[in-house]
Amino acid sequence: MTKKLTQLGRAVAPPSSPDKAKLESVPNPHPDADYVVRFTAPEFTTLCPITGQPDFAHFVIDYVPDKAIVESKSLKLFLTSFRNASGFHEATTMIAKRIAAAIKPRYLRIAGYWYPRGGMPIDIFWQTGKLPKDVWLPDTGVSPYRGRG
Repeated sequence: MTKKLTQLGRAVAPPSSPDKAKLESVPNPHPDADYVVRFTAPEFTTLCPITGQPDFAHFVIDYVPDKAIVESKSLKLFLTSFRNASGFHEATTMIAKRIAAAIKPRYLRIAGYWYPRGGMPIDIFWQTGKLPKDVWLPDTGVSPYRGRG
């Protein structure tokens, strides 16, 4: 698992699409321990496949690594690649499948809190695996959308 990283430490242009984005991994420095890694992306952007207008979401990605962890710059570039791509909320939130394929975690959960479109927020949640015993998984910390005021 000592693959050479191709993005970290280099100037890299954002991928033109999620299909062209490369998620990279590095060895888990603590493969003998169960712990949670959390990535929060409060300014995720993609395009509505019907109107072409931007959609915004707050993503919380939690995982318990096995042999590998996600290299964070590659994850940032992957998420950035959605800015010019289109997809329904339910399809876009399945970025978890790409993460799971890249690192094969013991557990992975993604929470996608989408800002309202047509007056209705859509929240999408997905997980794989079972949370290992005695692992503390904090609440996502994102309040349900209540509107202004």
